[in-house]
Amino acid sequence: MDIRPLTPDYAVSPQIDPSDLPAIKAAGYAMVIDNRPDAEIPAPLHATTMQAAAQALGLAFVVNPVIGGALTLANVDAQRAAIAAATGPVLAYCASGNRSSVVWALSQAEHLPVEDLIAIPARHGYQLEHLRPQLETLSRQG
Repeated sequence: MDIRPLTPDYAVSPQIDPSDLPAIKAAGYAMVIDNRPDAEIPAPLHATTMQAAAQALGLAFVVNPVIGGALTLANVDAQRAAIAAATGPVLAYCASGNRSSVVWALSQAEHLPVEDLIAIPARHGYQLEHLRPQLETLSRQG
């Protein structure tokens, strides 16, 4: 498990396993967001399995599959709503953490400076400079 905190309340990770969930809960996370479509992964890691394991531990679990290269405004809105509804820190995961970083940045464009939305993920190896025009547009709409 490779948790990469973007803020004190939001972290990203590459794919997690059900056996990682107790440590995620122990680390203080209250919600897990699955940004990985089931079609990309083996059945033991599908959203229904992960959700059942997370909820058994008292973790909120949100399924918001982001298809690589096909991110939608619905994904952005769902991520924003999940983060807003969380009762504590959120861990979002996908294949590498990149999509979870992208959808976070887009969902937070109304609240954080564009420079931060690019620089924070970059500290963990996620390059979002290509999103600058979209982030700037979203930040003006807020």
